[in-house]
Amino acid sequence: MRGAIWLVLLFAAATVAALTLGDNKGLVSFFYGEWRVDLSLNLFLIGAIVGAFALLMVIQGIDSLITLPTRAKAWRALKRERAAQSALREAMAEHFAGRFNRAHKAAQRALAIQAGTDELAGDRELRVLAHLLAARSMHRVQDRTRRDQLLRQALKAVRRAAPQQAVDESARLLGAEWALDDGDAPRARSLLAELAPGVTRRTQALRLKLRAAQLQRHHAEALGTARLLAKHQAFSLEAAQGMLRTLALQLIDAAHDVDQLRRAWAALEEADRSDAFVAARAARRAAALGMPADGRQWLRPLWNRMRELSAEQRAQVALALALACEDIGTDWLQSTEAAQQAYVHEAAVQAAAGAVFAARGLWGKARRPLESAAADAHLEPAARRAAWRTLARLAREESDEERALRCEQAAAAID
Repeated sequence: MRGAIWLVLLFAAATVAALTLGDNKGLVSFFYGEWRVDLSLNLFLIGAIVGAFALLMVIQGIDSLITLPTRAKAWRALKRERAAQSALREAMAEHFAGRFNRAHKAAQRALAIQAGTDELAGDRELRVLAHLLAARSMHRVQDRTRRDQLLRQALKAVRRAAPQQAVDESARLLGAEWALDDGDAPRARSLLAELAPGVTRRTQALRLKLRAAQLQRHHAEALGTARLLAKHQAFSLEAAQGMLRTLALQLIDAAHDVDQLRRAWAALEEADRSDAFVAARAARRAAALGMPADGRQWLRPLWNRMRELSAEQRAQVALALALACEDIGTDWLQSTEAAQQAYVHEAAVQAAAGAVFAARGLWGKARRPLESAAADAHLEPAARRAAWRTLARLAREESDEERALRCEQAAAAID
């Protein structure tokens, strides 16, 4: 199609030339001293066009000769840049293929090519990426000395570059990840602190921050970071719930006095406080620190909606209440009796009801649920031992020393 168009244009040009130049009677005369040269207008026009074209070719030839060294230098630089890029791509391919020593050598070859080429000296991105690939390869083969040396060179290069570049962020994130792999949480936190605020909210940065907080046992910070990750959907729903529960339990277990435990409870969100496992652990810890009233206060919302809980959750709440029933008030009696009647076959609830009744001195009501709990082999051993010992106390209240001794022996026999 293009050839046909050019053929039509050629015929059109020939037709125009024939019409305009075929009968041209114009004359062009040149005078120089006594000399005179006459040319037809057609010949003059053709000569002018040919001369202009020849002059243009001469100028282009001279320019090509003059710029030949510059163009040769640019061609050599382009060739070396392509070689460096090829070495960098080879390093990436070898790294992903698991040949880390080869990847390190290819990355070093790219750096050597760049170092020997003045035109590539300003390409900091190439330098940083090659250093990071080489460092990552050394990290995979557990060569920490060379890895750290290469990482320092990469960080030194990015500090000279414009801020907020992707290579800058990747160098610091990788450095923080490797520091955490080595167990150096302060180093990881230092690198993460150098990132821009927007970068620190990314999922990868939050994951690293979470690992650092866990490594340093900063449980409150770890819990807050895990919540952000859950909002970003970094985990599945089940994994997020399990992680938040674990971190909340660690935060509670880290409390060594009453004030710390109260601060830990205040730091939890409503969703954490509504978790039966978390509330039960907090109540157990409160009872161990001599503040059972606080533990009962934290358990009360869950105890009032026992029907909404699963059997496992009810067991956690009930066993925690059994440990935190010292000096319990009469306001618990009605709900406790209702739970005892509603969950006759759940030993944990029976153990809690028996403990509450015994704490209030209602030995007649306490006997039956305590006996039911003590006889259930599926109940956790500590709760069964506590039930037997409470039964022993009840027997002594009734001056039945023989039965009290049997109850003590039954408690001691539980592993």
